[in-house]
Amino acid sequence: MHTIYLALGTNLGDKHALMLEAIDQINKKIGTILCQSSFYETEPWGFVSNNTFLNACVKVETELSVWKVLNTTQAIEKEMGRTKKSVDGHYSDRPMDIDILFYDDLHINTPQLIIPHPKMLEREFVMKPLSEIRIE
Repeated sequence: MHTIYLALGTNLGDKHALMLEAIDQINKKIGTILCQSSFYETEPWGFVSNNTFLNACVKVETELSVWKVLNTTQAIEKEMGRTKKSVDGHYSDRPMDIDILFYDDLHINTPQLIIPHPKMLEREFVMKPLSEIRIE
């Protein structure tokens, strides 16, 4: 079994319902959610929008490989209405964003995936909910 930490964010539609749906999908398709943070309302980061975000983090136990987790999180985002990914630091409104923060103690640096997540320390909307659930 592997332990992963995921960050979730949404700033479109019924954000609370979308967050609950994403958590349910993660539990069904990726693995058992061991711990979930509170939901935090935050301002957009890296772009201008009139829509605030709802953010959270979850700790999950999974049997899936890191690449299967990546594919599954992207499929969940797409099923929830996400039509495009952020590219080269160009961010936009989205119904759901799911980022892999940690996967065990794995370090990966590829064009498709970097773990630990390279920008999480810059993002209070990640670090605050992560600090609630991450116990060394």
